[in-house]
Amino acid sequence: MSERGAAGPGPATIQVSRIMRPDDANIAGNVHGGTVLKMIEEAGAIISTRHCNSGQGEPCVAALARVERTDFLSPMCIGEVANVSAEITYTSKHSVEVQVNVMSENILTGAKKVTNKATLWYVPLSLKNVNKVVEVPPIQERNAACLSLQYVHKEQEDEGRKRYEEQKLDRLETKQRNGDVILPVINPEPHTVGYSQSSLIHLVGPSDCTLLGFVHGGVTMKLMDEVAGIVAARHCKTNIVTASVDAINFHEKIKKGSVITISGRMTFTSNKSMEIEVFVDADPFVDEPQERYRAVSAFFTYVSLSKEGKPLPVPQLLTESEEEKRRFEEGKGRYLQTKAKRQAQLQQAAQH
Repeated sequence: MSERGAAGPGPATIQVSRIMRPDDANIAGNVHGGTVLKMIEEAGAIISTRHCNSGQGEPCVAALARVERTDFLSPMCIGEVANVSAEITYTSKHSVEVQVNVMSENILTGAKKVTNKATLWYVPLSLKNVNKVVEVPPIQERNAACLSLQYVHKEQEDEGRKRYEEQKLDRLETKQRNGDVILPVINPEPHTVGYSQSSLIHLVGPSDCTLLGFVHGGVTMKLMDEVAGIVAARHCKTNIVTASVDAINFHEKIKKGSVITISGRMTFTSNKSMEIEVFVDADPFVDEPQERYRAVSAFFTYVSLSKEGKPLPVPQLLTESEEEKRRFEEGKGRYLQTKAKRQAQLQQAAQH
């Protein structure tokens, strides 16, 4: 892995590069979506932590609070180099917005392609008191000696503030509806929710954690993608790849030594895609009074592929209970909304 900071004028950026190896990919040679998400989060954590420690405040570490919806635009393969670039695009009093782009590079031909674009939000936690959120140095203040690093237009700052308010509201709404648990189903029928649902239990060790002793966001996302992939593969019995991830909300920190349960279940299927709800529950230390709590939640979308990498039809999800039918209709609404946005973007691009 290599890393470098940007030189010359322009906003503060970093770039992290790593070659993709066999243990990063599935049996078809496509890099796991969770591996890509982990690299995205590592780059975001580096640049946001650097920025938050650039002022006169107390030492801190930036903790991931949310990842906006991200699409996997193109698959990455074993042997290619992933170039991950991160840039700070907005700061509020207690949070940092980071834009991350991922580009794959074929080192034999030199061909490059964009595979991912993501927006992440971080909050700085004090090294002295992990429950204290410290203030973020404003972009303008940090870059007083380098005017090119300020907001170029006031509109950029206003748009950033709007994005901040929207994600803050969505995080609150998501946390309020997090109460579901996944229970085992005895002798489930194929293509039902119970047939493909899966859970993974993981003991949080030192290598999973930041300097503060809490789990890296990228580690959590990688495990979530792994569970979602198992659900998708069980449902369609084919090779599957991550197509997109809806907003990932980090509701509570997870301490070193905790036992986390990552659970996934199918919520919706279209002709060519599957939506899987994934959430992470944490069991704290045995001697702590806190009970199990919901730490992270998100929706992952997968597609089914043939051996030649061509899209395959997805078996229809069979819903049984009223709750499953309700979740299916909600997933259908998200699917249609995303489809409409994509069509609008294509029309807008065509006009330009």
